[in-house]
Amino acid sequence: RLFGILGFLAFATKTDVARGFVLLFFPLGFAGLVTGRWWLRVLLARARSDGRAFHRVVVVGSQLAVSELVVQLGSDSRHGFKVVGACVNGGSSVGQEVDGVRIVGDLTSVRAAVDRLQADTVAVAGSPEFTGAALRGLSYDLEGSGTSLLVAPALLNVKGTRISIRPVAGVPLLNVDEPELDGARKLVKTAFDRCFAGILLLIIGPVLIALMVLIRLTSRGPALFRQTRVGRDGELFHLLKLRTMVVNAEERLPDLLGRNEADGGVLFKLKNDPRVTPLGRWLRKWSLDELPQLINVLQGSMSTVGPRPPLPTEVEKYEGFARRRLLVKPGMTGLWQVGGRSDLTWDESIRLDLQYVENWSLGLDLVILAKTALAVVRNAGAY
Repeated sequence: RLFGILGFLAFATKTDVARGFVLLFFPLGFAGLVTGRWWLRVLLARARSDGRAFHRVVVVGSQLAVSELVVQLGSDSRHGFKVVGACVNGGSSVGQEVDGVRIVGDLTSVRAAVDRLQADTVAVAGSPEFTGAALRGLSYDLEGSGTSLLVAPALLNVKGTRISIRPVAGVPLLNVDEPELDGARKLVKTAFDRCFAGILLLIIGPVLIALMVLIRLTSRGPALFRQTRVGRDGELFHLLKLRTMVVNAEERLPDLLGRNEADGGVLFKLKNDPRVTPLGRWLRKWSLDELPQLINVLQGSMSTVGPRPPLPTEVEKYEGFARRRLLVKPGMTGLWQVGGRSDLTWDESIRLDLQYVENWSLGLDLVILAKTALAVVRNAGAY
C-alpha cells in the first residue's frame, strides 16, 4: 500500500523518487511484512496449543449435522474455533453429548446458550429444520451481543476461491465454480513438474547412485523396485522406488495380512514389517526411497504433488467418491504426506486427496512442497 500511494503521489505531483529508494526498501519491506506475519502466526499457534486465543462457538442444527461440524471444527486447533456447546432441534436431547460437546438447548434457545456459555460465535450447520426464516430470526436475536454468525453450507472441502455469493431476486445464492482440471493451469503445472524434477535429479543424481550401490551391497536383489500403480483416468504405470524390502516381499504378503494395522481394509500397513531391510528402514525414515519417482514425473505419469498413487487392488475397492482421486495425476507428495503419512486412516487419506483434487493450484503445490520438507525432517508416520 505504501508503494502504491507513493507511486500515485509521485505521478500526480510529478515528483521524482530516487530509484535506489524503491529498489532498496521494496524488497526489504516485503521481507519484513512476510516475516512479521509468519511470526504472528507462530505466536498465535503457540497460544492455541496452550488452550488460549480461541473463538468460543455454539453449533446449531440437527444432531447429525451438528456432529459433522463439531468433528470438522475440532480437527485442527490452528483454525481457532472451540465448540463449547450445541443447540439441536427438539428439546429431548438436552444434557446429552454430541462428539464430546454438551447439548445445552434447542433451536429456540440459542441466544440464551450464547450468554450462558460466554460464546462469541454461533455456527449454523446445514439442517433442513433450520429454514431461512429461522436463520433470519436468529440473526435478529444475536443483534447487539457482538456474536459472529457463521453458516456452514452442506458442501465441504471446497476452497474459498471457488465460492462466491450471487444475489438473485433478493436471495443470496452460493455459487460454486467447477474445479479446474484442464486448460492453461494444467500446462503450467506440467511445465513446473518437469522442470522441478529435472533440476532436482541433476542435483541429487550422485546421491541417488550412491544409495543404489548401498542397496546392492547390503541385500540381494535389484536396487530399484518397480510396482504397477494407477494414474490419471485409471491408466496403469510402473512406479519407481529404491528397494527397501527383501526380494520375495510380495510372496510373503499373504502371511502378514492378518497383522494389518490399517483401518478400512483397503491399504496394508505394518509398522514393524519384517520384510523391510535395515537399510530400507532408514531410507523410509527419511523418504529417500521415493526419490526415483522423479523419473516418473519426468516421464509424465506422475506429478510432484497430487493424491497418493494407488495400487490396482485398492482401486477395485473404491466406493462412493473415492474414484475422483483419479481425475488428476498421482503425486510424490500431497496433503496426505503433510497430514500424517502412514498414520492416517483410510477415510482421512481419501478426504485429503479429494480436498486436493477439488482445490488444486500451483500455489497450493508450493505450500505442500515446503511442508513436505518439514514432515520429512519430523519423520512423522514414516515406516
